[in-house]
Amino acid sequence: MTTVHEPTATAAVTATSAHLSVWPASATETRRGDLTVGGVSLAEIADRFGTPVYVLDENEVRDRCRTYRHAFPDAEVLYAAKAFLCRAMAHWIDEEGLGLDVCSTGELELAVTTGFPPERITLHGNAKSPRDLDTALRLGVGRIVIDSPSEIARLAAAVGPDGRQKVMVRVVPGISAGGHEKIRTGTDDQKFGLCIADGYAQHAIARIVDQPQLELAGLHCHLGSQITNVKPYLAAVRRMVGLMARLYQQHGLILPELDLGGGHGIAYRSGEEALDLTTLARRVRTELSDACAAAGLPVPRLIIEPGRAIVGPAGITLYRVLSVKRTGSHTYVAVDDGMSDNPRPALYGARYAPRLIGRHSTEAPARVTVVGRHCEAGDIVAADAQLPADVRSGDLLAVPVAGAYHVSMASGYNLVGRPPVAAVRDGIARLLVRRESLEDIRSRDMGL
Repeated sequence: MTTVHEPTATAAVTATSAHLSVWPASATETRRGDLTVGGVSLAEIADRFGTPVYVLDENEVRDRCRTYRHAFPDAEVLYAAKAFLCRAMAHWIDEEGLGLDVCSTGELELAVTTGFPPERITLHGNAKSPRDLDTALRLGVGRIVIDSPSEIARLAAAVGPDGRQKVMVRVVPGISAGGHEKIRTGTDDQKFGLCIADGYAQHAIARIVDQPQLELAGLHCHLGSQITNVKPYLAAVRRMVGLMARLYQQHGLILPELDLGGGHGIAYRSGEEALDLTTLARRVRTELSDACAAAGLPVPRLIIEPGRAIVGPAGITLYRVLSVKRTGSHTYVAVDDGMSDNPRPALYGARYAPRLIGRHSTEAPARVTVVGRHCEAGDIVAADAQLPADVRSGDLLAVPVAGAYHVSMASGYNLVGRPPVAAVRDGIARLLVRRESLEDIRSRDMGL
């Protein structure tokens, strides 16, 4: 493990500076142009673990978990594992008192075999396999979110005549919200959930009520991702409570839980808007109380599922520059990975702000396009990035806000191998996930 002393006050600028606003709170800048995160030099991490490498600030993750628990003291906070999960992450989430939201057997088994309490786990998924359901029941998950009518009979049969499983129903409230059309999941006519507008949600709920093996604990909705405005959540509260009122009138049901999902937007570049968590908590609490009072219902326990907002700002990706090419009006800075370690720019047009580290440059910034090494024209790490005009081969680049949907969506394109994950805390760096080697890739190939 590497131990690095904190820079002196005259040699560092704290992360409160505007140019470090999207970096972990522990980020400090030294005179030589390097950055330290968690008390560890990013240049030293690159030297020790090689590049590309993901870096995760453990204290940033923990602090963000505590921020959620403080903002929502009466709610249950579930970390959305799809953003990023490894054994260490499951351990941190457990220690900070959050529950876990998983959507596959792989996520579920990794968490439980790490020691995460299964009763604090909720299983999601629009197309759960028989293995997913059997594993969830065998391990004793707290809730299973029903996403389609066909799951009702299958799950009841799997539970058996003497068992009982707590379930929720994923409802589509008909609300459009999110940073890109491909990550909006609250609108009608898409693959997730059951719609209120066409009556499918109400019909599924009636069927669940007739299954003694299934205990309907509440309703669930998820509007999308990268939502930076509170208003869609308030609209969701009103529609969900409206449905709960109709269920009470029709079936005498009083549901004790309401899950509003996650999708809380974060800033990827300085100056971008992020969802105000304090405002969200205050206004959702008020809206829920008022709507339930108007409907004559008790206030259900609120559940929320942040993922990106907890781990996204805690992560950094380090790259080595392989080449700089000037052609026409563009300068292309090519690095040693790309869309296989972060497909978000290609999928959603996500925008990042890479930074030169490891050396100090006095050159003025120039507009460049940082690209990856893969055989795709869309393999872009950061379009319209600002880097010193003298950026050159061998330089190190650091990309902040890389903690969510980088590792979890990484692929084996071009058989490059997925990068390792290192954690930093209190001046110490340690490996959480090793680099995928060529031997790993070869071992999966069964030959001719």
